[in-house]
Amino acid sequence: METHGDTPLSRCLFYRRECGLPAVVDPPELGRIVMRAGSVWAMTMPIRLGQAVKAHLQSGGVALGPIVGHPRSGRWTFLTQPDLPDDVRLFAELFRLDVVVARSGATIALPSPTAAVGAIRHWIVPPRSTFRPSGHSVVEAVRAWADQMPRTRRSAGKSHVG
Repeated sequence: METHGDTPLSRCLFYRRECGLPAVVDPPELGRIVMRAGSVWAMTMPIRLGQAVKAHLQSGGVALGPIVGHPRSGRWTFLTQPDLPDDVRLFAELFRLDVVVARSGATIALPSPTAAVGAIRHWIVPPRSTFRPSGHSVVEAVRAWADQMPRTRRSAGKSHVG
């Protein structure tokens, strides 16, 4: 994904035009790329669970959508369709499993080619089109692996993912 001459603006335009991600550079002086959740939601989880979810989706024949890695915080973010019900019990269940859902209005940070921001986020699976898996598929994969993951909590529940 990263090419010679890639800038925050050119990357943002790629995200918008080719991938259907409503991305903006904010703030411009830092080159940080973010998007407001709405047509795209996100689920952020610990890396170990993310790896298991990715493998589960692949083994079940579910196409992978974009996945953002956050090396410093040890988390992965799956970009999904905004198709989960507004169900407090579901979000509480996911929260207990250390999975945070970024729903409409939340800010989702995306990888940027700037040196400072690029070290914070990178693509595990880069976006190549407007495809995103169903949130239901990701939740099913989380549930399939949750019992095998250690039960440690981070500071979750923020409306900002990134």
